[in-house]
Amino acid sequence: MSDTAEIKANPMETHSALPPEETERLTREIIAGLKTVFDPEIPADIYELGLIYKVEIKDDRSVDVQMTLTTPNCPAAGELPTMVENAVASVPGVGVVDVKVIWEPPWSPERMSDEARLVLNMW
Repeated sequence: MSDTAEIKANPMETHSALPPEETERLTREIIAGLKTVFDPEIPADIYELGLIYKVEIKDDRSVDVQMTLTTPNCPAAGELPTMVENAVASVPGVGVVDVKVIWEPPWSPERMSDEARLVLNMW
């Protein structure tokens, strides 16, 4: 069993053997960690940009992350997944972290939060 946090569709589904309060703590701290990761060319964090599609916390505390990039030719493509892995791995209690870059569905500005739109002056 595992917990899947569709990051932009909170609340998360709880199907894990982990206690709910631990799953909630891990989810909060993982999201906080993701908010420390910025695309070097964009002054908004990757969470608020909508680049994180899915986070799955498994019973063994390993975490799978599905993310995308703003474009396939993103200059930070080589470093952003490693930055995400390091941010999630820094959360106390998290085991192995696996980050996969996916391209479907493609990212679009509609995925950005209001906070990101404000930072990027896209109103």
